[in-house]
Amino acid sequence: MIRAAALLLLMWTLPAWAVTCENIRYKENRYTICTVDPATEELRLFLNDEGGAPYGQFSAVDEALKDEGKSLSFAMNAGMYHDNRAPVGHYVENGQEIMRVISNPGPGNFGLLPNGVLCLRPGRADVFETLDFVDQAPDCSFATQSGPMLVIDGDLHPRFLPDSTSRYIRNGVGTSADGTKAIFAISNNAVTFHEFGSLFRDALDLPNALFFDGNISRLYAPQMNRDDFGFALGPIIGTVETIPQ
Repeated sequence: MIRAAALLLLMWTLPAWAVTCENIRYKENRYTICTVDPATEELRLFLNDEGGAPYGQFSAVDEALKDEGKSLSFAMNAGMYHDNRAPVGHYVENGQEIMRVISNPGPGNFGLLPNGVLCLRPGRADVFETLDFVDQAPDCSFATQSGPMLVIDGDLHPRFLPDSTSRYIRNGVGTSADGTKAIFAISNNAVTFHEFGSLFRDALDLPNALFFDGNISRLYAPQMNRDDFGFALGPIIGTVETIPQ
């Protein structure tokens, strides 16, 4: 009885994390994946504070949320950015467009077309290939463009090579066809694009997935006691929860 009472007390005092994060292994590589239900969880993008300065770190976002009586329950860097931490591609926050869509090829991974856009709308999250995004013109409450696409309608990006030797820590997101599930992943060892894309397509069974970044990839998952720290970030994506009173 004493043990049962102690366990019950522990369950009441632990935070109830809505986001599910877990460590997995797929084909000899190690990943952490976090699953979000956009219909029941508040998923947002964050770039600048009220003074217009980039948040840069997960801790700064979490601190700012206290004014709303809320906190971060999960976060990840969410797209490529310039030295001043401004987004390289399309960016929308709270319905306001900060950066237009970039649809032309360019240098670096972002310009390795096709790239894509993560679009958050009430109750759903979708990864679009950029030209499809332009054609459909969805009304996104939040959006971030990055690249390359990892999976496009069930196929790996055509430029990914199975025998590539380019390995980095990488992170990204994939969404289900009905938009009701977003799975964020970060590799815990250096992986190729082909390996990372295969994770989303073959292990997670997601039809579309988008690369966020490599090398500077970071994760905030307090339920796993994980709070990666490093260079200041540009766009940050995270789920927000109300702090219990």
